[in-house]
Amino acid sequence: MAVWAATLSWIVLCRLYVGRMTEPPAAAPAESGDRAVRHAANPATDAAGAAEMARDARDLLTSALGQEYARVGAEPPVDVVDIGANPIDGDPPYRLLMDAGLCRVTGFEPQPRALAELRRLAGPNERYLPYAVGDGGPHTLHLTATSGFASLLEPDDRQLSLLTDFPRLAAVTGREVVDTRRLDAIEEIDRIDLLKIDIQGGELFVLQAGRQKLAGALAVQTEVGFHRLYRDQPTFADVDLELRHQGFVPHQFVTTRTWPLAPVVWADPLQEASRQLVEADVLYVRDPVRLDELSDVALARLALLVDVGYGSFGLALRCVRELIARGTLDAAAEAGYRALAAARLPG
Repeated sequence: MAVWAATLSWIVLCRLYVGRMTEPPAAAPAESGDRAVRHAANPATDAAGAAEMARDARDLLTSALGQEYARVGAEPPVDVVDIGANPIDGDPPYRLLMDAGLCRVTGFEPQPRALAELRRLAGPNERYLPYAVGDGGPHTLHLTATSGFASLLEPDDRQLSLLTDFPRLAAVTGREVVDTRRLDAIEEIDRIDLLKIDIQGGELFVLQAGRQKLAGALAVQTEVGFHRLYRDQPTFADVDLELRHQGFVPHQFVTTRTWPLAPVVWADPLQEASRQLVEADVLYVRDPVRLDELSDVALARLALLVDVGYGSFGLALRCVRELIARGTLDAAAEAGYRALAAARLPG
């Protein structure tokens, strides 16, 4: 019985990392979860020959990255840390960077079965660790009727009642004590270029307990809440203040998630016009007006990351122009980059 309880705890903790509040209720159409989420377009991933063009972007930046990243068999230039690595919602934003051999990934997945699958499928530049990342202390895990709502925070019944089916889906069914590790205390991480994090309301605690590791980071993709579903849940405002304090600014919405306001259900003709903004994944980057404070290699890594990972050609171009102004890149690099970006635009 104790073994079964421990296994259940890990299974639900996994859902802390990968669960979605947009999981449709049993009575909802199967596609309702998909209709709840809107994804930003990324022209870099949609282009024909995307991996080769990603490597072309690296080649254009070689003099800033360093020749060691241009040789065959070289270490990838970008380091990604993914807290919530189980790809239950499809490919991560850095998928093309991985496919092109341009990033190393350190992922965290505490659920043994999911961890084993990630390790089985991992390429040479991926590693997955079994840690639950948080503020370093023990916490009470609130188990819920639908595992996607399980959280270290207690569900707030009054706030949940605003949204169709949420009170039923988030009903607490049990509690477990779990231990977490601080990001700053994880010795396996020596550099972070991109941090991706999605742990059901616990993002702020990880960010606060990871300030040393994040001091050299270039970008953070984090889930943020707009509608407080849990008691004392940090919202977008709290996460935004913390990341701005660390030198990051919001750059783009990667996904947004909405849900019908009760009593409107998914089958109701009014549902499209009855949505509440619940949460979003937001990309934060180092302040673009302070690019002059970044090193050459950091600028090149940022350009590669936002170009290939997010299709943010404008920010990548600003990095290229800063490198040209320093004399690190040749003046022709701007025209070369513009041509590479334009070749991947739709139409």
